[in-house]
Amino acid sequence: MNTIIKLFLTAFAVFIISNLLPSISISNFNAAILVALVLGLLKIFIRPIIIFLTFPITLVTLGLFLFVINTILILLTDFFIDGFQVNGFWSALIFSLLLSGAQSILYSFLKEENTLQNKY
Repeated sequence: MNTIIKLFLTAFAVFIISNLLPSISISNFNAAILVALVLGLLKIFIRPIIIFLTFPITLVTLGLFLFVINTILILLTDFFIDGFQVNGFWSALIFSLLLSGAQSILYSFLKEENTLQNKY
């Protein structure tokens, strides 16, 4: 159930951010749900492979290359979804940064409190 809520929260964030940035366009909320789903699948299956292959670059840049990897995943999502359009690398980078921040804020509302009663 938590995964479905995260999917819809990500779709909501994608929809809002795409309306804020003029270089990102999305056709409707259904396309935002597809973007969230495809982006989640790419982060599960493709991102670890790319991170493994680019580990030396990531290490030299002290992890900043991970932003480039997230940007590449956004551009791949643009390739797979017809109702989602990103105009260029820099737009995808800004979108990736805003989406990461929005997900951090939205997902913080889902955290459960770890009390002694929950553990035992």
